[in-house]
Amino acid sequence: MNKVKKFWWSMRQKQIRGSVMVETILILVVLIALVAIFKTQLTSLVGEIFDKITRTGTGI
Repeated sequence: MNKVKKFWWSMRQKQIRGSVMVETILILVVLIALVAIFKTQLTSLVGEIFDKITRTGTGI
């Protein structure tokens, strides 16, 4: 009976690790897709932020 419990536990752990990997990959895919979709907006936003930092930093 002990061997069955060990086997079941090891299979459950492998299943959990597999689920976590799939979830991680899906999150990465969604993030990459969002960056690809909003690339121009993100580029202009970052540019504006750096311009503001540069203008504010020169006054120091």
